Amino acid sequence: MKTNWRFLRTVVFHLLFWVGVWFFFYYFFSYNSDDKVYITWFSSLLLPLTMMVTYFMVYYLIPGYLLTKKYLLFALYGFYTLVFSSYIIVLVLYGCLIVLLQFNILLMPPMSKNFFFILILVYLIVGVVSFISLLNKNFKTLSRNKELENKILAAQLQLKEQELHYLKMQIHPHFLFNTLNTIYGFALKQSKQTPGIILKLSNLLDYILYQVNKPRVSLKEEVMHIKEYIELERIRFQDTLKVDFYSDIIDENLQIAPMLLIPFVENAFKHGNIVKGFLSIEVEIKIIGNRLEFSMQNSIVPNDEADKRSGIGLENISKRLELHYRNHYQLVNEIQHDHYRVKLTISDLDHEERND
Repeated sequence: MKTNWRFLRTVVFHLLFWVGVWFFFYYFFSYNSDDKVYITWFSSLLLPLTMMVTYFMVYYLIPGYLLTKKYLLFALYGFYTLVFSSYIIVLVLYGCLIVLLQFNILLMPPMSKNFFFILILVYLIVGVVSFISLLNKNFKTLSRNKELENKILAAQLQLKEQELHYLKMQIHPHFLFNTLNTIYGFALKQSKQTPGIILKLSNLLDYILYQVNKPRVSLKEEVMHIKEYIELERIRFQDTLKVDFYSDIIDENLQIAPMLLIPFVENAFKHGNIVKGFLSIEVEIKIIGNRLEFSMQNSIVPNDEADKRSGIGLENISKRLELHYRNHYQLVNEIQHDHYRVKLTISDLDHEERND
């Protein structure tokens, strides 16, 4: 129904336009002439030629050759069209002169005597319509490109969201695996510490299951769960663990992508080594305005690092940082003697760049 209405509206518009062109011809050729019969016939015979040339230009030459950058063929066929239309104009001139005026050229309206004026008048209409058609095509092309660009951006955003979700889902089993191993070990020993460990784990599970799906969480909450994770590991490592933890006072309004810092600490326990009787870990969190500086180091055996950094955790973190904080973060990691060091700097905690 909508298509039929659109077609009908287009037909009516074209009819009204060409009726207007006919009146324009009639007004132009009636200058200094009262021969209404001649002017009516001359305008009526000139109108089909103008329509034919205009539609040929708009619907064939322009889309088929000009817009496809076939300029030589466009010029060649345009020249042929000019020759053909000139020939028809001459026929109309002589036909009206013979049939309507019986070769009495003195009776011809002044404006209809000049072939070049008539040709210019016809191609003035052709040129105006072609120009409007080009503007319309350009507008439609820009609109389609904009719509396509919006669809591409929407698809990219959806893909990034899916990738973020996938990366977060990878973190969960990795995180839980280490913690459940600890609970399993204490359960086998029927340790009285098992309920306390389970309670701490339940807090972490609440954070993972309900908070990790949010685009942002409180940085203060992230740091609190880092502390809980460390407490769980203290129970597992007993007297073989040394942890130095320092954190600035954190504004509750500061936000960060969830589960962004915990995997660094998790990897320190997973890949760290007991050196000289201790697994040594140092964590430092500094806040300078909206700038976060997170640094951490853990003890390692220097010659046993070939496969230590290949865990899925750090790879995921790098991808998530790129998705969340592109151009606003710096991640550096290195091995120094018997320590592995990592430093993450996020220049603007409130900034999230979703698009490329």
